[in-house]
Amino acid sequence: MPYLPGLDGMRALAVVAVMIYHANSSWLPGGFLGVEMFFVISGYLITLLLIAERERDYGISLTDFWIRRARRLLPAVFVLMTLLTIWTAIFERDALGQLRGDVIAGLFYVSNWYQIWVGLGYTAAGDFAPLRHLWSLAVEEQFYLIWPLVMVAFLGRSGTRRIANFSRWLFAGAILITIGVALVYQPGPIGEPSQTPEAYWFIGDRPIAKLDTLYLSTVTRAGGLMLGSAFAMIWRPYAIVRGPLRSKGRAFDVLALVGFLGFCWMSWNIYLIDPAGPDARLFKGGLFVAGILTLFIIAAVTHQGSIADRVLGGKVLNWIGTRSYGLYLYHWPIYQIIRNVAGNSLRPHEFVLAMIPTVLLTEASYRWIETPIRKGQFGAMVGRLRAGSGGRPRGLLIGGVAVACVLSLFAGVALATAELKQNDIAESLDDGEDFTTDLAAPADSSPTATLPPTVPPATVPATTLAPSPTAAPTTTTAPTSTAPVTTLAPVPSTAAPIVVPASTVPPPTVPPVPVTQLGVVTDLEGIQPLTIPVMDVGLPLVALGDSVMLGAAEELQATGFAVDAVKSRQMVTFLPDMQAIRDTGSFGPVVVVHLGTNGPFSQTTLDQMMGLVAGVPRVLVLTGKGDRDWIAGNNAKIRDLPALYPAVTVIDWEVLSASCTGNCFYDDGIHLTQSGQTFYADVIKRVLGLA
Repeated sequence: MPYLPGLDGMRALAVVAVMIYHANSSWLPGGFLGVEMFFVISGYLITLLLIAERERDYGISLTDFWIRRARRLLPAVFVLMTLLTIWTAIFERDALGQLRGDVIAGLFYVSNWYQIWVGLGYTAAGDFAPLRHLWSLAVEEQFYLIWPLVMVAFLGRSGTRRIANFSRWLFAGAILITIGVALVYQPGPIGEPSQTPEAYWFIGDRPIAKLDTLYLSTVTRAGGLMLGSAFAMIWRPYAIVRGPLRSKGRAFDVLALVGFLGFCWMSWNIYLIDPAGPDARLFKGGLFVAGILTLFIIAAVTHQGSIADRVLGGKVLNWIGTRSYGLYLYHWPIYQIIRNVAGNSLRPHEFVLAMIPTVLLTEASYRWIETPIRKGQFGAMVGRLRAGSGGRPRGLLIGGVAVACVLSLFAGVALATAELKQNDIAESLDDGEDFTTDLAAPADSSPTATLPPTVPPATVPATTLAPSPTAAPTTTTAPTSTAPVTTLAPVPSTAAPIVVPASTVPPPTVPPVPVTQLGVVTDLEGIQPLTIPVMDVGLPLVALGDSVMLGAAEELQATGFAVDAVKSRQMVTFLPDMQAIRDTGSFGPVVVVHLGTNGPFSQTTLDQMMGLVAGVPRVLVLTGKGDRDWIAGNNAKIRDLPALYPAVTVIDWEVLSASCTGNCFYDDGIHLTQSGQTFYADVIKRVLGLA
């Protein structure tokens, strides 16, 4: 079979799309489809090679095939894992225990199944996970192990005479896989297994995410490999040149343009997952369509009379494509080293910075490891270096090898003996769960913490001050989405809570009036705290939130809050539980809500939530903070709340969090360290006059 430079150009497009997506998914939401293009190309090329070998040698040598694959794939990935283990042992020791499982899975090319089993799939965001990308190489390696056996069994007697007939069964198999994935696909947001059990299978007590299985498993991703293999059986470059299609190059250029534009549209519009859940378009035929579009391009670039072959086979794309394996291997670990946490997005300058070592390592690997070993020339290259003139080059080589051996031994021992730990974020959230209460559960079935003590009577003023949900504030300018906090005289830390400024306090014989509203709190200096009405003091204060609040659950409970906070919680999915909390009468004089980190919400959803807390004297709503596409839209809606609901005070956490001194956030910039947890609780206490 001839060398096909256009296929290297296709590899270039695929790896660039994947690298952009891995850097920042908002730049190219469907860039992960580049992996599907890789799968189709691999199926096509491997099947072509096996057919060519069968025709040339009247047989297929499984040993030779697997040795060639090992020479092509193993050296670079072993070097990667060695370098990465050394780095982690020196700079990220707490992550070594978790890396050990990734390294073992990577060595045996079962990373995809390992990630499915441990629940650390492609979308898990909180870990330093520098080998997560090996899942796709595992899928391909498992294909390389099984597919030659199938081809030997099929071609053993009949040769290639009936090969075209077999292709239709492969095509049908790809369709069946697509149908099966569509049937298993589970729509809707994905939270913790206790929140969204329908998104998981359970093996004993172990939850297995359906999304991870559909996206990572060899069975569900075999469709692209099967499409490529089927196409190789009916579209062989030399046969096309000799057949009636040899003069149809321009027609296939049109087909390639359709495939390219279609793939670009999918890369820009299809998501793996968004806050609403896995993208139905992807799992209900999207992967199959991406494979068909890839075949359109393959048909053109393997036709020697096409322009597409010359365009995609150009020097730049050819250089990238021939090094696509190294680019794929090295870019993801370098991204992780820069951002520390898998879920963080790179900024443009960080992406450019990451590309420098990625390209340098890729080129070094291609020149001095991959190519010499693949061609059987590595020993000769080392011999030439050892025989170099002068003692200095030889000494440098020996010294470099010695240092590499010592570092590798050190890293290997550290990896083998490392304690398996959760990441800091997960540990913090697990600790916080000891201080939460499931307020929606019946009183006799709540599995979590006991309700905290109620608000001490000494801190409660003697009048009921709940404003009417429709009444306007009496002494403040109506807040807007940009309204600053009302500036009032500082309150000494030892003073009793003040209800309203002295100039507006009504005489004792006058019925109480609504208190001054703070609107949107963006500055804690000089604020006049809100106070807690006397009504319902037999109930605790209530705090409802997601994992950000969960981290500060201990501090909030110590203040008198019953904290109902859960990881991955979204406002829209929490409304039924919030209704249940209201129906049980668990709302006290104050309800604090912090939701919106994990997904967008509509104005309708926000209004429904506010309807559920109608009548609560004090409602505090916090804005979100984080590098997420939906945060800005959510915060704009939240900042408008005081103008619509006078009982609401907005704590602008996005702004106020910048005032936290010290290291207040973990590497994701969202979850709270101990300093951040203390500051978070203090902000809420100061606004309520409990500090």
